[in-house]
Amino acid sequence: MLIGYMRVSSDSDRQTTDLQRDALLAAGVDERHLFQDKASGARDDRPGLAQALAFLRPGDVLVVWKLDRLGRSLPHLIEIVNGLKTARVGFRSLTEQMDTATPHGELLFHLFGALAQYERALTQERIKAGLAAARRRGRAGGRPRALDAERLEAVRAALGRGESKAAVCRTFGIPRSTLYDALGRAGD
Repeated sequence: MLIGYMRVSSDSDRQTTDLQRDALLAAGVDERHLFQDKASGARDDRPGLAQALAFLRPGDVLVVWKLDRLGRSLPHLIEIVNGLKTARVGFRSLTEQMDTATPHGELLFHLFGALAQYERALTQERIKAGLAAARRRGRAGGRPRALDAERLEAVRAALGRGESKAAVCRTFGIPRSTLYDALGRAGD
């Protein structure tokens, strides 16, 4: 059975799944077996994808209009397709003409996997080089602190006056996790 998955990046009315829906229906996917999300591909919580993956049975084929509709990144896409393969479910991308049930599609998928591994290695290499260069210049790498020393002192003063942590978070516009991290680093 063919199961279709569609995704658009925005919940606004300007983006629709019409093009994807038409292509999936033309490829033989039954209207009743279409799943969709209206969310950024970067988001982990995509209920339509979760429903599609749960609906699949061995021998089924997950069909997408284009590869980028399925995965957040190439490594994430490969993770999903490997999971499908383990579950004995096929995968087909219409635009890229990739079908893991064919030798050609399997080869393409392995090439994508090798490229993803190469991409991860290059990214790690660039990060290490950038951090080393920053250290040579006397700067610590990484994300800047949400609470600098001055704001942290103001937070500590507010807590010392008996304000609740929730009130302090609202006042300073920070999430509770940031407050706990900052206090933990400061030894409070």
